[in-house]
Amino acid sequence: MPNITVLPNTELCPEGAVVAARKGQTICEALQAAGIEIEHACEHACACSTCHVIVREGFATLDSADEGEEDMLDRAWGLEPHSRLACQAFVKGADLTIEIPRYSRNLAKEKKA
Repeated sequence: MPNITVLPNTELCPEGAVVAARKGQTICEALQAAGIEIEHACEHACACSTCHVIVREGFATLDSADEGEEDMLDRAWGLEPHSRLACQAFVKGADLTIEIPRYSRNLAKEKKA
């Protein structure tokens, strides 16, 4: 079972984390299953850029982003060459290390009650 190492993020994961992921699961699904509340304003429809992550290790093991994802990534804050939308990046058999950027373009965040 591949692992996703999440680098520390002040809001979502201050200590960082190692998340077990199933092959074929998206990065977003794996993080949510582990209790890491990554933003996903469009509910995994590739219609926003709020689940933007930077893949620091293992980028080459992911399938290439399609044109729709590339278009949405152009709207992401802090875009880098190894940026992906977590809802569109499917885990293969290799471990990944990701960084969740500090900011997103989501203008309306809902707080948990």
